[in-house]
Amino acid sequence: MTAFIDVEVSYALPAKQELIKVRVAEGATVRDAIEASGLLVKHPDIELDGRNKVGVFAKLTRLDTALRDRDRVEIYRPLIADPKAVRKKRAEEGKVMKKGGGPAEE
Repeated sequence: MTAFIDVEVSYALPAKQELIKVRVAEGATVRDAIEASGLLVKHPDIELDGRNKVGVFAKLTRLDTALRDRDRVEIYRPLIADPKAVRKKRAEEGKVMKKGGGPAEE
């Protein structure tokens, strides 16, 4: 008799988050759960062996990592801009960076 585990697969888009619950065989990998979720078919722009990184509970991991019951697999979109480069550019332009959501103090 095969034992199963329940996991969630998450893919966040700018406007919404896809969160799919799947049941996979015990010992299944991150790749197995993503394939079982159907997200690769629904979002053909996901490239697991290319530009998209994956993680379990916000910790980067490999596609062959074995999952445990109630894990959450996350598929990350590539960054549009490098945060360090953006901060450096702002500093070079002399812009004041604000902390929090309020107006910047000079």
